Amino acid sequence: MQYKRVNIIAGHYGSGKTNIAINLAMKMKEDGAQVVCADLDIVNPYFRSKDAKCALEKKGIGMIASEYANTNVDMPAMPSDAYSMFDNKDRYAVIDLGGDDVGAAALGRFREAILEENNYDCFWVVNPFRPLTRTVELAMEAKEEIEAVLGFRFTKIINNANLGDETTQEDVLGSVEYINRLSELSGLPVAFTACKEELFAELENKIVNLFPVTLYLRQGWNKKGE
Repeated sequence: MQYKRVNIIAGHYGSGKTNIAINLAMKMKEDGAQVVCADLDIVNPYFRSKDAKCALEKKGIGMIASEYANTNVDMPAMPSDAYSMFDNKDRYAVIDLGGDDVGAAALGRFREAILEENNYDCFWVVNPFRPLTRTVELAMEAKEEIEAVLGFRFTKIINNANLGDETTQEDVLGSVEYINRLSELSGLPVAFTACKEELFAELENKIVNLFPVTLYLRQGWNKKGE
Protein backbone atom coordinates (compact mmCIF):
# COMPACT_ATOMS: atom_id res chain seq x y z
CA MET A 1 0.00 0.00 0.00
CA GLN A 2 1.28 3.44 -0.94
CA TYR A 3 0.90 5.97 1.87
CA LYS A 4 0.59 9.72 1.81
CA ARG A 5 2.28 11.55 4.66
CA VAL A 6 -0.97 12.83 6.19
CA ASN A 7 -3.84 10.37 6.47
CA ILE A 8 -7.17 11.79 7.60
CA ILE A 9 -9.71 9.25 8.86
CA ALA A 10 -13.26 10.57 8.80
CA GLY A 11 -16.80 9.27 8.56
CA HIS A 12 -20.19 9.22 10.18
CA TYR A 13 -20.56 8.63 13.91
CA GLY A 14 -20.18 4.93 14.68
CA SER A 15 -18.46 4.05 11.40
CA GLY A 16 -15.44 2.62 13.21
CA LYS A 17 -12.93 5.37 12.41
CA THR A 18 -10.91 4.85 15.55
CA ASN A 19 -10.23 1.17 15.00
CA ILE A 20 -9.29 1.93 11.41
CA ALA A 21 -6.94 4.72 12.48
CA ILE A 22 -5.19 2.53 15.04
CA ASN A 23 -4.77 -0.40 12.66
CA LEU A 24 -3.59 1.79 9.77
CA ALA A 25 -0.97 3.44 11.99
CA MET A 26 0.27 0.01 13.05
CA LYS A 27 0.45 -1.24 9.46
CA MET A 28 2.44 1.83 8.43
CA LYS A 29 4.83 1.24 11.31
CA GLU A 30 5.25 -2.41 10.29
CA ASP A 31 6.08 -1.21 6.78
CA GLY A 32 8.94 0.86 8.15
CA ALA A 33 7.41 4.33 8.53
CA GLN A 34 7.82 6.59 11.53
CA VAL A 35 4.24 7.26 12.58
CA VAL A 36 2.29 9.49 14.90
CA CYS A 37 -1.39 8.84 15.58
CA ALA A 38 -3.46 11.91 16.47
CA ASP A 39 -6.82 11.96 18.18
CA LEU A 40 -8.72 15.04 17.07
CA ASP A 41 -11.96 13.76 18.52
CA ILE A 42 -11.68 16.59 21.01
CA VAL A 43 -14.99 15.90 22.70
CA ASN A 44 -14.47 12.21 23.54
CA PRO A 45 -10.75 11.38 23.10
CA TYR A 46 -10.35 7.75 22.09
CA PHE A 47 -7.00 7.28 23.82
CA ARG A 48 -8.89 6.82 27.07
CA SER A 49 -9.04 3.22 25.80
CA LYS A 50 -6.24 1.50 27.71
CA ASP A 51 -5.93 -1.36 25.22
CA ALA A 52 -5.37 0.96 22.26
CA LYS A 53 -2.95 3.21 24.12
CA CYS A 54 -0.78 0.31 25.27
CA ALA A 55 -0.82 -1.34 21.86
CA LEU A 56 0.37 1.83 20.14
CA GLU A 57 3.08 2.47 22.68
CA LYS A 58 4.40 -1.08 22.33
CA LYS A 59 4.72 -0.53 18.57
CA GLY A 60 6.66 2.68 19.10
CA ILE A 61 3.93 4.84 17.59
CA GLY A 62 3.74 8.41 18.84
CA MET A 63 0.43 9.67 20.20
CA ILE A 64 -1.12 13.10 20.10
CA ALA A 65 -4.23 13.48 22.23
CA SER A 66 -6.03 15.95 24.44
CA GLU A 67 -4.62 16.43 27.93
CA TYR A 68 -7.99 15.17 29.15
CA ALA A 69 -7.63 11.82 27.38
CA ASN A 70 -7.64 8.84 29.74
CA THR A 71 -9.56 10.88 32.32
CA ASN A 72 -13.22 11.27 33.18
CA VAL A 73 -13.26 14.85 31.93
CA ASP A 74 -15.18 15.52 28.70
CA MET A 75 -13.86 18.98 27.85
CA PRO A 76 -13.21 20.04 24.24
CA ALA A 77 -9.49 20.73 24.03
CA MET A 78 -7.10 20.64 21.09
CA PRO A 79 -3.91 18.67 21.84
CA SER A 80 -1.11 21.16 22.44
CA ASP A 81 1.37 19.23 20.29
CA ALA A 82 -0.96 18.77 17.29
CA TYR A 83 1.03 21.26 15.20
CA SER A 84 4.06 18.97 15.35
CA MET A 85 2.34 16.75 12.74
CA PHE A 86 2.98 19.46 10.18
CA ASP A 87 6.25 20.86 11.49
CA ASN A 88 7.99 17.48 11.40
CA LYS A 89 7.62 16.06 7.90
CA ASP A 90 9.82 13.06 8.64
CA ARG A 91 6.87 11.35 10.31
CA TYR A 92 3.66 10.05 8.82
CA ALA A 93 0.47 11.17 10.52
CA VAL A 94 -2.78 9.27 10.98
CA ILE A 95 -5.52 11.64 12.15
CA ASP A 96 -8.71 10.30 13.72
CA LEU A 97 -11.55 12.82 13.60
CA GLY A 98 -14.64 12.89 15.74
CA GLY A 99 -17.97 11.78 14.37
CA ASP A 100 -19.67 15.15 14.75
CA ASP A 101 -19.28 18.73 13.55
CA VAL A 102 -16.92 19.64 16.39
CA GLY A 103 -14.54 16.83 15.51
CA ALA A 104 -14.55 17.60 11.79
CA ALA A 105 -14.16 21.33 12.35
CA ALA A 106 -11.13 20.68 14.58
CA LEU A 107 -9.05 19.98 11.47
CA GLY A 108 -9.88 23.38 10.01
CA ARG A 109 -6.96 25.16 11.65
CA PHE A 110 -4.56 22.78 9.88
CA ARG A 111 -6.25 22.93 6.48
CA GLU A 112 -3.85 25.47 4.95
CA ALA A 113 -0.76 23.50 6.02
CA ILE A 114 -2.20 20.22 4.69
CA LEU A 115 -3.18 21.71 1.35
CA GLU A 116 0.15 23.51 0.97
CA GLU A 117 2.11 20.29 1.51
CA ASN A 118 -0.34 18.43 -0.78
CA ASN A 119 0.68 15.00 0.45
CA TYR A 120 -2.49 13.66 2.06
CA ASP A 121 -5.35 11.23 1.75
CA CYS A 122 -8.76 11.88 3.24
CA PHE A 123 -10.37 8.50 3.85
CA TRP A 124 -14.14 8.14 4.04
CA VAL A 125 -14.88 5.29 6.44
CA VAL A 126 -18.26 3.70 5.68
CA ASN A 127 -20.08 1.02 7.63
CA PRO A 128 -23.26 0.00 5.78
CA PHE A 129 -24.67 -1.58 8.95
CA ARG A 130 -25.07 1.77 10.68
CA PRO A 131 -28.55 3.35 10.50
CA LEU A 132 -27.53 6.56 8.72
CA THR A 133 -25.53 4.75 6.01
CA ARG A 134 -27.73 1.71 5.41
CA THR A 135 -28.30 2.73 1.78
CA VAL A 136 -25.95 4.29 -0.75
CA GLU A 137 -28.30 7.27 -0.98
CA LEU A 138 -28.07 7.91 2.75
CA ALA A 139 -24.31 7.43 2.65
CA MET A 140 -23.95 10.00 -0.13
CA GLU A 141 -25.93 12.51 1.92
CA ALA A 142 -23.66 11.86 4.90
CA LYS A 143 -20.61 12.33 2.69
CA GLU A 144 -21.74 15.78 1.57
CA GLU A 145 -22.46 16.83 5.15
CA ILE A 146 -19.08 15.69 6.44
CA GLU A 147 -17.13 17.28 3.57
CA ALA A 148 -18.94 20.60 4.09
CA VAL A 149 -17.77 20.79 7.70
CA LEU A 150 -14.39 19.17 7.13
CA GLY A 151 -13.29 21.53 4.38
CA PHE A 152 -11.71 18.66 2.45
CA ARG A 153 -13.01 16.37 -0.25
CA PHE A 154 -12.61 12.68 0.42
CA THR A 155 -10.02 10.95 -1.74
CA LYS A 156 -10.71 7.27 -1.02
CA ILE A 157 -13.30 5.00 0.60
CA ILE A 158 -12.63 2.47 3.33
CA ASN A 159 -15.24 -0.28 3.54
CA ASN A 160 -15.60 -0.99 7.25
CA ALA A 161 -18.66 -3.26 7.10
CA ASN A 162 -18.71 -4.82 10.53
CA LEU A 163 -20.89 -5.75 13.47
CA GLY A 164 -18.11 -5.88 16.02
CA ASP A 165 -17.58 -9.35 17.47
CA GLU A 166 -20.71 -10.60 15.71
CA THR A 167 -19.34 -9.99 12.19
CA THR A 168 -19.48 -13.00 9.87
CA GLN A 169 -17.84 -13.81 6.56
CA GLU A 170 -21.21 -13.31 4.86
CA ASP A 171 -21.54 -9.82 6.35
CA VAL A 172 -18.27 -8.68 4.79
CA LEU A 173 -18.88 -10.40 1.45
CA GLY A 174 -22.37 -8.95 1.29
CA SER A 175 -21.01 -5.41 1.61
CA VAL A 176 -18.93 -5.54 -1.58
CA GLU A 177 -21.77 -4.74 -3.97
CA TYR A 178 -22.86 -1.84 -1.75
CA ILE A 179 -19.37 -0.36 -1.52
CA ASN A 180 -18.72 -0.76 -5.26
CA ARG A 181 -21.95 1.10 -5.98
CA LEU A 182 -20.90 3.83 -3.55
CA SER A 183 -17.54 4.07 -5.29
CA GLU A 184 -19.30 4.42 -8.64
CA LEU A 185 -21.63 7.15 -7.42
CA SER A 186 -18.95 9.13 -5.59
CA GLY A 187 -16.16 8.63 -8.11
CA LEU A 188 -13.85 7.59 -5.26
CA PRO A 189 -11.69 4.45 -5.33
CA VAL A 190 -11.99 1.87 -2.56
CA ALA A 191 -8.73 1.90 -0.59
CA PHE A 192 -9.48 -1.39 1.15
CA THR A 193 -12.14 -3.51 2.82
CA ALA A 194 -11.53 -4.04 6.52
CA CYS A 195 -12.33 -7.29 8.29
CA LYS A 196 -11.53 -8.61 11.73
CA GLU A 197 -8.41 -10.76 11.89
CA GLU A 198 -10.34 -13.95 12.57
CA LEU A 199 -12.03 -13.72 9.16
CA PHE A 200 -9.02 -12.75 7.07
CA ALA A 201 -7.94 -16.26 6.04
CA GLU A 202 -11.49 -17.11 4.91
CA LEU A 203 -11.87 -13.94 2.84
CA GLU A 204 -8.35 -13.25 1.56
CA ASN A 205 -8.95 -14.77 -1.88
CA LYS A 206 -12.52 -13.51 -2.21
CA ILE A 207 -12.15 -9.74 -1.77
CA VAL A 208 -9.63 -7.42 -3.42
CA ASN A 209 -7.52 -5.28 -1.07
CA LEU A 210 -8.63 -6.94 2.14
CA PHE A 211 -7.22 -5.38 5.30
CA PRO A 212 -7.24 -7.28 8.62
CA VAL A 213 -8.04 -5.25 11.73
CA THR A 214 -7.87 -5.89 15.44
CA LEU A 215 -10.94 -4.71 17.34
CA TYR A 216 -9.22 -2.63 20.00
CA LEU A 217 -12.45 -0.82 20.81
CA ARG A 218 -15.42 -3.15 21.10
CA GLN A 219 -18.75 -2.08 19.63
CA GLY A 220 -21.82 -2.85 21.68
CA TRP A 221 -24.42 -2.95 18.94
CA ASN A 222 -25.92 -5.62 16.72
CA LYS A 223 -27.45 -6.06 13.28
CA LYS A 224 -30.49 -4.04 14.28
CA GLY A 225 -28.24 -1.10 15.11
CA GLU A 226 -29.13 -1.31 18.77
